[in-house]
Amino acid sequence: MKKVDALSHDIDLASEVQQLLFPKGSPVCGWSCIGVKNRMATGLGGDYFEFITLPDDCMAVFLGDVTGHGMAASVVMSLIYGYIHHSTREKCAPLETILEVNRFLRSFARRSEEYDYFFSSSLFFSAIDPDSMGMHYVNAGHVAPMVRRGDQIHSLKTTGIPLGFFEDPEMEMRSFAFEKGDRLLLYTDGITEASNDNGDVFGEERLSGLLLAHDGDHLEFLEELYADLRAFQGAAPVTDDSTAIVIDFHGALIPS
Repeated sequence: MKKVDALSHDIDLASEVQQLLFPKGSPVCGWSCIGVKNRMATGLGGDYFEFITLPDDCMAVFLGDVTGHGMAASVVMSLIYGYIHHSTREKCAPLETILEVNRFLRSFARRSEEYDYFFSSSLFFSAIDPDSMGMHYVNAGHVAPMVRRGDQIHSLKTTGIPLGFFEDPEMEMRSFAFEKGDRLLLYTDGITEASNDNGDVFGEERLSGLLLAHDGDHLEFLEELYADLRAFQGAAPVTDDSTAIVIDFHGALIPS
């Protein structure tokens, strides 16, 4: 086998292994319905996401974006993804988890001044209580998720800087109370910063307009979003990974 063919084979294999990390489907609809769509710029990427139901029945939902894309980003992404799974096995603690991930990344960054910037990531990490539909979250330098409530959009702004740059970054945990009928959209900047051949970007305004205008369910919204994104970009190359998670809130479950 030629070296080029062997390298291509290894990248394809790595891409398949990376996809095994991500959830293969959404949780069964109950108090909420969740959908996710992911597109990598190349076979490997730096976006990572998950929804994990923990022993106390809270749901941890996170979406992160490692610096860069391609092979290096995929390695760092896999490290973070595995670490978060380990650190959230028994607790829904967004602030504690975020700070632990930052220490984890700093432990690698200190080993090399040449490659330290690779060990950095934006991360939105949240814990949602199905009974109250209340959410605690930390937004470490990630693009602001959007909540559609009626004809208004609420933005969940950053509460700290991206992870991996400083030993003890200032981070704040905030709360948001969802209501029946709300739709939460988490996404990476590969969507809003996608450009076309004219150099125009898709942008937050276009994304929020689509969120307000769409009346279908969560899966239909994701399909329309990516169809609009493809139409907007046209023949322009895809240069960054993109991920979108949609959560529709239907109200707390009432025991039968």
